[in-house]
Order: sequence, then C-alpha cells, then structure tokens
Amino acid sequence: MAKRKTLEKAKNSKQKPVSKVKSKTTKSSKKSSSLKNKSALKNSSLEKSENKVPLLKLNEQIWPIERDIFFRPARLKYVRKILKPSGCVFCDSAKNQPSVDTLCVYKTEYSQIILNKFPYNTGHVLVLPLNHIGQIFDLTDAAFMDLHQTLRLAMDAIQAIYNPQGFNTGMNHGATAGAGIPDHLHYHIVPRWNGDLNFFPLIAETKLVIETVEESYKQFETYFKNLAASRSQS
Repeated sequence: MAKRKTLEKAKNSKQKPVSKVKSKTTKSSKKSSSLKNKSALKNSSLEKSENKVPLLKLNEQIWPIERDIFFRPARLKYVRKILKPSGCVFCDSAKNQPSVDTLCVYKTEYSQIILNKFPYNTGHVLVLPLNHIGQIFDLTDAAFMDLHQTLRLAMDAIQAIYNPQGFNTGMNHGATAGAGIPDHLHYHIVPRWNGDLNFFPLIAETKLVIETVEESYKQFETYFKNLAASRSQS
C-alpha cells in the first residue's frame, strides 16, 4: 500500500511539469498569434495612410478652381452713375428711325420698343410712349391704348423668339418707386426660365446673359420685319 501511494505521488509529480509546459506553449502560441495580428493591422493601417491623400495636397488639387471672368468696365460707370447722358435717351430714340445705335426695334404712332442696354435676362425690353411723359395719367386715351397694345406685341415677340416659361412685366412709376428715368415712363418686360435665378448675381453682382444686345437686336429686327411682311400680304 505504501509503495502504491509513493508511485502515485511520483506519477502526479511527473505529470505536473508536463501540464505546465503545455500551458506555456499555449501562452506562447497565443502571444505569437496576437503579435502577428498586431503587425498585420499595423501594415494595413500603413497601407491606408500611404493611399490617403493629405488634406493640404487635396486642397491644392481642388482649389483654386478654374473659372471664367467677365470683365465689363463700362458697366461700372453705369452702376456708379458716372455716365450721365445729356437729355433723355428715350426721346433720342423716338426722334430717330429704329436702329441698333438707339436699340429701338419697333415703333407705332404713339409707342416704341427698346432693348435694355444692360438686360437682366436675354430678351429684356422696354415699352414706352414716344412723348416725354412721366405720369401715366397724362397719356391720352389713344396713347394709353396704343402703349398697352404694344406691350402685348412685345410679349408676343419675346414668346416667339425665346419661348420663355414666364414673364416679369411691370413699371416703376416715379423716382420713389425706383424708376431709373422717372420723367419718361416705361414698362419692363423680362422673360423668365426655370432655374434662371441663382446666387451669382447676389454674391458676385454679375448677371450671366447668354446673348449680346447686338444679337438680341438682330432677333427682334428679323421678327418685326417678318411681321410687317405678313401684315402687308394680308
């Protein structure tokens, strides 16, 4: 019995170091695998950082953006009211035949249609009486009727030429109401399209117009010539 006990003790004592070795080997294998994982993560993060474009370089690539600049020094004189024409430009137009110099495209017995020299949109025109009158109340009945028939005719022309989706049509009656030339009343007709209003005129104080005034004049001139030809035939 005593021999058995001593033999069992000896077996147990021999087995313990084996278990210790096993645990040591498992710990070392875990440690090596974790080290491998760490190194793999490190390598992947390094790869990502290499592929990543620094913010400074990114800004250099994107900014400054290439852009078109519209230089219109003549417009500054108009905005600052440096250009002060002698007399009334509308009366000068009324005295002469329709031409690109006066920007008058059409005349009736009492009224005229003039292109706006600094349009808010392509096709922006003014409709006004030939006589130098600042108050609509001072128009004769014939002149009043003719003015509004000409207003409709101008809108017909714009619709046929440019096919806008809407119009801003109105008059600033008097200096207090914002009239640029208050002594000679005039209607504004501004054709409108969906999406034609953006931040550019507000921030840059610049309006992009896709057609020059001279090109617009040719368009209206052709329209009214064709209108006169069709009327003479009928």
